[in-house]
Amino acid sequence: MAIRLSIAGKIGKYVAALFLAAIFSFPLIFMIMSSFKGKYQIFEDLRSWRAFLPVGEVSLDQYRGVFERTPVATFFTNSIVISVVVVLLGLFVNSLAAFAIARLRFRGQNALLGFLIATLIVPFETIALPLLFLVNKLPYAYFENGNLVLSQGWLNSYAVQIVPFVASGFSVFLFVQYFKTIPRELDEAAIIDGASFFGVYRRVIVPLSGPAFATSAILTFLAVWNAYLWPVMAVQKEAMRPVQVGLDYFFASGTDEGLAWGQIMAYSTLITVPILLVFIVFQRAFVSSVASSGVKG
Repeated sequence: MAIRLSIAGKIGKYVAALFLAAIFSFPLIFMIMSSFKGKYQIFEDLRSWRAFLPVGEVSLDQYRGVFERTPVATFFTNSIVISVVVVLLGLFVNSLAAFAIARLRFRGQNALLGFLIATLIVPFETIALPLLFLVNKLPYAYFENGNLVLSQGWLNSYAVQIVPFVASGFSVFLFVQYFKTIPRELDEAAIIDGASFFGVYRRVIVPLSGPAFATSAILTFLAVWNAYLWPVMAVQKEAMRPVQVGLDYFFASGTDEGLAWGQIMAYSTLITVPILLVFIVFQRAFVSSVASSGVKG
């Protein structure tokens, strides 16, 4: 009887998980299916399950319209460069800062960590204007036709979309909490073998912190890829805009009659695919890290 109840309980959990997965997948499925339909058919299909099925007048016209209406390749290139650089620099800077807080001993450690946590409650909107004023006063150097050009202001550049978002209080806190679970005896053993503090970080902490790095990478990528407010404020040149700003191109008409909802769904599908791919890749890394780099105390 106990075995039957156990099996029934597992089946119930799987059924509940599948049901919840289906519920949360409906918006994504609707978006993808609608990306192959015209706007009038989208509204007609809303009355039935046809909205979630590839039925009716299905074509790739909406995707062709997206590429004709916006410079998709430019937006994607910008977002990929910005997101990848922010993720890589963020993993290094935030994990190194967390290593100093979690593994070294110095006066004011707890106060410093508390200050970093306190920054999490400050909405970005409250510092957006002061930050914009600051970056507009900073010197900026770039190459043009092989010559080094010096100018003032970071607006309309990669730097303004990367540098302010490398450091993250949440990522530091995440790394600190994970680093504290790693036995300090490993640090001491490495130091006895002649490793420096950076050597301990690189050879001991980093290899054992795959889950933390994967989680931080996913969250950082999501935040940077979905950034909209800051690029709208700091980037006016079309050649430097990221993908989220591209949505504005479909709402320029300002009236419902002029909105090409099929193209909006197609563009939304295109900019969602990289997020899904990154999540899948780092989810596997997360699982494999948990399985292979566990530390027994």
